[in-house]
Amino acid sequence: MSNENQTLKIGMPTCKDVMAHICDNLGEELNSPRCIEIKTHLENCDNCQHYFKSVETTIQFYKKYNVQISDEAHKRLIDFLGLKE
Repeated sequence: MSNENQTLKIGMPTCKDVMAHICDNLGEELNSPRCIEIKTHLENCDNCQHYFKSVETTIQFYKKYNVQISDEAHKRLIDFLGLKE
């Protein structure tokens, strides 16, 4: 990204997007037994649900307040969240 500072612009993924991302990284199809196990885990795990909620809240905060961050901070955040631009 060429601007020194930029607005964080990450759309909120759907549950299907999240599952596809996880399964793509595992080299699995969405309807594979492994992905079905992961989906079941995510639906029933309080820790995973709290983690997702904290990520969701952070993204909403950045969108709502039009937060400006440096290119380096943006790259680190994208890397940390495991997202591709």
